[in-house]
This record gives sequence, C-alpha cells and structure tokens, in this order.
Amino acid sequence: MPESAAQPQHLLEMREVTIRFGGVVALDNVSFTIGEGEILGLIGPNGAGKTTCFNTMTGVYPPTSGEVLFRGESLGQRKRHAITKLGIARTFQNIRLFGNMTALENILVGADAGHRTGVGSALFRLPRHRREEAQGHERAGELLKFMGISHRADELARNLPYGDQRRLEIARALATDPALLCLDEPAAGFNPAEKRELMDLIRRVRDQGYTVLLIEHDMRLVMGVTDRIVVLEFGRKIAEGLPDDIRDDPAVIAAYLGVDEDAS
Repeated sequence: MPESAAQPQHLLEMREVTIRFGGVVALDNVSFTIGEGEILGLIGPNGAGKTTCFNTMTGVYPPTSGEVLFRGESLGQRKRHAITKLGIARTFQNIRLFGNMTALENILVGADAGHRTGVGSALFRLPRHRREEAQGHERAGELLKFMGISHRADELARNLPYGDQRRLEIARALATDPALLCLDEPAAGFNPAEKRELMDLIRRVRDQGYTVLLIEHDMRLVMGVTDRIVVLEFGRKIAEGLPDDIRDDPAVIAAYLGVDEDAS
C-alpha cells in the first residue's frame, strides 16, 4: 500500500452516543476514537459520565442513540459475554474478584471466557477441551509472573493484599485475550510508590500489544502515561488532545476547579 494511502486504525469508535436514564442524560452526543496500540485517558469530575462510557462499550447499557463500533463493526445490542469474546475486557472501580477462589483460579475464569469448546466437550473431556485447559493454565502462569504475583497463585483472592488484588483483576481481564483493556480507576487506594509501579505496568501492557483505555482521577498518573486524553463534564465531551494541551485547556481547568473559564 502506498504510504499516502495508509490511514490510522481506529480500534474503537464512540459515534454520537447518547445515554438517557429516564429524564437524566448521562452521555450527551459523545464521540471519540481509540487507536490501535494507544493509551487513551478518559477523565472528568465525578458524575461526568466516564463509567457510563465504559458500561456502554462493554454491553451494560445500550446507547439510547448513536453507536459504538469495534474494529469497524457496530456492537449494537450485543451481550456482555459476546463483547468480551470480540476483544474488549475491563476492570472495575470496586474490585470484583471471586474471593473464595485462588488467584490462579480467578485468572482461569478469565481464560475460560475465550474458550471455544462447549459444555459437551468439557463434560466428556474431549481433546480440544483438554488442550484449551492446558493453554489456560499456561497463560495464567504467565500472567501471574507478568504481574509479579506468582507467589500468590494458590492464595485465596480475598486474602491478598489490596495492591495484589488490583493486579490480579488486571491479570484476569488480560486472560480473556482482549484487544482493548479498559481500566476503571486502577490506582484507587494506591500510595505514590504503587502508582509509579502501576504506570510502569500500564506501559508494559501496551508494549505487549494491547490497547488501553484508562479512567483515573490521579492527574499525575494520567498525564504521565497516556498518549491522548478525552475530557467529559456532565456527560459531554469538552476537550480532547495531547496531555500537555489538556493540562492547559481553560475548559478543563474550569471543570475541575468549578470556576468560569475567564476566571481560570
């Protein structure tokens, strides 16, 4: 292909998406794209609509109007498990691990989401099921090592230190083999040293070939790790651009400080 014909690849596109809950407009005509291999930050004050965006991308809420496209294909009314199989995985602001399962077993649950064999293959232990099961265990071991928690493999998730629970949830999401990893407030509850480690981890995740969408309140972390940033306020997109541009944007300053743009 001639160089002039090459176009940037959009992995995901929010196209004029509106979400209404009764009379409440949670998202108002929001559009943005996420490029292949990008770390995109999604920021805004509390109640701006960030988590609603995540929920729309992952099948929790269908758009009232507009559409979400993944690799050029509309997600439409797809269920959450179908969207996971397409290649979108997420973590949650409030950790949602299986507390009475081990760290290894939690990751195996994620790996199982990507398996193609059905109940019959599992029941009769058919070769394809055994092969996928072995691959799942191998992948789980790799992810535990990648996250630096191999020594926690056989511990119950509820007994892990808070930071390791966060890492385990990311590992479980990666076990679904996503193209897009959506991280919802992954630094919540972290101290400064843990936040620096998280920044390094997010970069290493991207270096492994994943695209990352990040919701995060810690502006130092967001500015330090993202390629681009989208800013929401009251369900509307008010800014989009490079971290340095967003840092100095009067509309963004006003949204966070609660002052008029002229005063900011």
